[in-house]
Amino acid sequence: MALRNFSDVSVGLELPERIFTLTRGDLVNYAGVTGDPNPIHFSDHLVKMVGLEDVVAQGMLTMSLGSNYITDWLGDPAGLKEYGLRMTSPAYVPATDRAEIVYAGKIRTLDPETKTGTILLTVKQGDRKIFGKPMATVQFA
Repeated sequence: MALRNFSDVSVGLELPERIFTLTRGDLVNYAGVTGDPNPIHFSDHLVKMVGLEDVVAQGMLTMSLGSNYITDWLGDPAGLKEYGLRMTSPAYVPATDRAEIVYAGKIRTLDPETKTGTILLTVKQGDRKIFGKPMATVQFA
């Protein structure tokens, strides 16, 4: 694996948009691997009782998709130095269709001395932003 070169990027560069799809089966698999038994990730009955629109994807699952988005573009997972966000809105996954979550990014700052940069992400499901202030610090070659 090779990190993206510092000389090939600039402040304001937009990363290509990427759509991740999730199904209820993905949520069940993720819950099984992580040991997350929370019924909002699988129970239509419970989510209606608590006032949610639909079953909700795990926040850590949607967050990990964001780190995959960044590291795939960057070229090497080792280049992700920091990654943080606030979860502001749930990602809903319907029973009979796939949920689409759209990840996009833009280089906000670059440091030529350390060959690092910050990437500001935009993560949406439809018109709703899923994360607040998602930002990553990355290392370039």
